[in-house]
Amino acid sequence: MDLMKIATQLLMSKLSSGGNSSLNEGMVGAALSSLFPTNSGGDLDLGGLLGQMNGGGLASLAASFLGDGKNDSMSGSQITDMFGQSKMSGFANALGVDETTASNSLSDIIPSLIDSNSKGGSLLDSVGGSDMLGSLAKGALGSLFK
Repeated sequence: MDLMKIATQLLMSKLSSGGNSSLNEGMVGAALSSLFPTNSGGDLDLGGLLGQMNGGGLASLAASFLGDGKNDSMSGSQITDMFGQSKMSGFANALGVDETTASNSLSDIIPSLIDSNSKGGSLLDSVGGSDMLGSLAKGALGSLFK
């Protein structure tokens, strides 16, 4: 499954509905590849993305995307915090949109992307099995007791 292609199509759809019709798949894919972690084959590494969320203090949010229940909302500012201002600026420039549009669009597609690829634990195997889930849970629970 080519997750980067799926992410590219989701983002193109999101940005096109906002009136940006000058985008093409190559442009969007390259922009996402510069932002998202990728595996050795160049495909989107969902485990790496979850790791970034965990490292960015968003473990409980990531856990909601992994479960089969309702996803918690993700904000554009959380996206900017997770990837960093300079990376988001470069990403937005590559797409020809403002940073708010870029971050809000990602905040809409990332939960769907993770959720749709985590049914029945299938994502757990690709991100390190129960070790990654345990790390996410530990991060989520740890943030509750700070």
